[in-house]
Amino acid sequence: MADHCCEAMTNRVNVCCDQHDDPFACPDALVDFSAKFQEYGLIIHDGGTSSITISFCPWCGRRLPASQRDRWFGELERRGIDPWEDEVPAEFQDGRWLASLRQD
Repeated sequence: MADHCCEAMTNRVNVCCDQHDDPFACPDALVDFSAKFQEYGLIIHDGGTSSITISFCPWCGRRLPASQRDRWFGELERRGIDPWEDEVPAEFQDGRWLASLRQD
């Protein structure tokens, strides 16, 4: 489980619902956290999987980590992987890829 900026954010990112497996389908889920991109977003409950990226925590006001989306795509490109055509390695499905870069 990722460390988040405050207890309120942690609770919101980790909402568990006994009626919905998908947080985008649950009206109680407000915040999505993408571990692979290190992005936080406010969920748009319109039947899809959209969210609005946020830069500050709505509860404690702290600045959230910078998005790693461009870096994610860049690292895949560096490895010759096209995420739209090729199978993306498992470590790129979550935040593990960032830890491996820190060790280099």
